[in-house]
Amino acid sequence: MKKEQKHSDSTSPEEFETFPAAMPLALVEYVKYSPGSIVSRTLFNTDKGNLTLFAFDKGQNLSEHTAPFNAYIQVLDGESEILIDRKPHKVKTGEMILMPANIPHAVKAISKFKMLLTMIKSA
Repeated sequence: MKKEQKHSDSTSPEEFETFPAAMPLALVEYVKYSPGSIVSRTLFNTDKGNLTLFAFDKGQNLSEHTAPFNAYIQVLDGESEILIDRKPHKVKTGEMILMPANIPHAVKAISKFKMLLTMIKSA
């Protein structure tokens, strides 16, 4: 039932699984590193929001973009540089940062790093 995928901008229903209820999970182990790649795994996806795990190899990045909703990054392993409105922020294991809606942001792996992206869609 576990599914991993290389990063893409669209998620079809067969490419994600609902986060299992009443089952403790070590999120850091729920997605694996892949050399020279970004791997993503959608755990939960509804019209209200989603949870997606990412594993970035060192030096990999998501280029600058905007999203219409607030997005929260929680770093599960490693260290990253998050650009928000072109200002760099180093975020490491155990830390979290908010990327506000409609503000340009980008993500770069300073070292191998894993993150949980939580996007909350508001009305």
